[in-house]
Amino acid sequence: MASRSRDWLEQAKRDLEHGRLDLSSGYHEWACFSAQQSAELALKALYQHLSAEAWGHSVKGLVDGLPPELGVTPELADCGRILDRFYIPTRDPNGFDYGKPADYYTESDSEQAIRCGEAIVQFCEERIYK
Repeated sequence: MASRSRDWLEQAKRDLEHGRLDLSSGYHEWACFSAQQSAELALKALYQHLSAEAWGHSVKGLVDGLPPELGVTPELADCGRILDRFYIPTRDPNGFDYGKPADYYTESDSEQAIRCGEAIVQFCEERIYK
């Protein structure tokens, strides 16, 4: 079967753009979630490109599972850790004892999530399109 890594990467880029739109519109919980999704999809694209399997939704786990020769930096792993915090509680009111997700995420959170999403998407894109 042909690799669909480029399809996955292109969707990751769209998800990141969606996150930027959410940031500019003040939907910070969704900006954070979209950034997490973009990173997850980009990493899964890279795994496909490498003819490897990727399971789960942990961005940090996906980053940590990459071969060392790809040049994963501590900063990239840290972005994975940051983005993993935005997978469930950004969407589910049960993630907090009180209130809705929108009550807990700020512009600063969105900006940090988008920066991390951008870093991971760029890292993957450079290795897929090399």
